[in-house]
Formats: sequence, structure tokens, C-alpha cells
Amino acid sequence: MKKIVDYRKLLSVDKNAELKDLKSVYRTLMKDCHPDKFQQEEEKLEAEARSKDIIEAYHFLVSIAPETREQNIETYTETITKSNILDFEYKQQVLNIQFFDGSAYEYFDVPKAIYVKLVNADSPGRFARRHIFSDYPYRNVAKVAEPA
Repeated sequence: MKKIVDYRKLLSVDKNAELKDLKSVYRTLMKDCHPDKFQQEEEKLEAEARSKDIIEAYHFLVSIAPETREQNIETYTETITKSNILDFEYKQQVLNIQFFDGSAYEYFDVPKAIYVKLVNADSPGRFARRHIFSDYPYRNVAKVAEPA
């Protein structure tokens, strides 16, 4: 959750910011700190580092935005209902779950106690469907390959 808060603070947006607001703020910030605006090498390097942070924050916040989740709800629902869990990893309250269909999702602000229960569950898939998939903010980190 700290990552989400930090990114929102960097872009100066609140949790209710819509995609169009994010895009507007992103463009404004990129105009102000674009490396090509600066002549001195030190200022260019500083602007380049700041612009990388802004780009990362923007893409992250877009990936967890409600509008993005609404657009991908069919794929997400199909994955969590029809595909079993291949593997999962937990690090600093972020649970990364890989599915057999090739997709992977990150779930944020997952308490360690929930992760321990997932590890000890008779059926991790059933436990995740009941206690994780709809309860925590998530983002897609690996898309399912489109059939040719």
C-alpha cells in the first residue's frame, strides 16, 4: 500500500482520481521536467531520473485504476474462476499469484496472516477465491497470450 500512496503523492492525486485526471497530471509533470528542457548536464540527469519516476508512477496508477479494472473484468473473472493457481509469492504485503493460463496478478496490502492461511489451505485456489481475489486491490502483471 505504501507504493500506491507514494505514487499518488508523487503525482499529487488522490485515490479518487480518474484516468483522464491521471493523464492530465502526467502530461503536465512531464512537460515541466522533461530532460530536453535543461542545458546543464547535472540538471538533465536530475530531470531524467524524475521523469522516470513519474512514468513509473503513472503506469502503475493506471494499472490499478477502477476504469482499467472495469475494462479487464471479463478476463480477470475468467482467470480466477477457470484457471488454477500455478505459484504464488509474498513480499512486503504484496502477493503475486501466477495462474496456469499464463496470467499473473499482484494483490496489494495483503496481511501476512492471510498469506499464511493461503499457504496452509487445503485448496489455495478456493481460499484465494473466497478471501483474496475480491478483497484486495490488484493489477495484472502478465497478460494471457491471445490465441492466434
